[in-house]
Amino acid sequence: MRGVTYSMSVSLDGYIIGPDGAFDWAAPDGEVFRFWIDEIRRVGVHLLGRRLYETMLYWETADQDPSLDEATQEWTALWKPLPKVVFSSTLSEVRGRARLASGGLAEEIERLRAEPGEGDIAIGGATLAAEAAALGLIDEYQVMVYPVLVGGGVPYFAREERRVDLELVETRTFGSGTVYLRYRVARQA
Repeated sequence: MRGVTYSMSVSLDGYIIGPDGAFDWAAPDGEVFRFWIDEIRRVGVHLLGRRLYETMLYWETADQDPSLDEATQEWTALWKPLPKVVFSSTLSEVRGRARLASGGLAEEIERLRAEPGEGDIAIGGATLAAEAAALGLIDEYQVMVYPVLVGGGVPYFAREERRVDLELVETRTFGSGTVYLRYRVARQA
């Protein structure tokens, strides 16, 4: 069965977006960007909320920019054809390989898990991930921790009083001081 992963960049104090709405501090250096390129190869479908979808729209046409370096071209070539499901109550249409979700999050994930296909079901965006976490649908948390304190903003984890036990699967430290942490949700047998 396909796993559901929540993978985002986060400040050391736990935010994916700072209090000013910026996330420029999470711009990956070459080494981290190469890691993300390799990681996106494991994804079979990406679930996004409206805000993240709109942020990622850049990649739908980025390949038209002749000045892109080789790594950025590679990322674009992987992201653009990747199937995406967008959860939004305000959008009436989406572009590229995206489609609007036709059901609730649990129904969409159940349907995607039942479909034949390879690769993880990735969730991006704090609001959508918080809903999936509350429903117990996330199998792995993949956190790219940047060495910065932003002091507030949009948290990576929903502020709920709910315990979730995790098993450390992988860690990696990059030359920039950025640290990747991958945890699997410890399910009771």
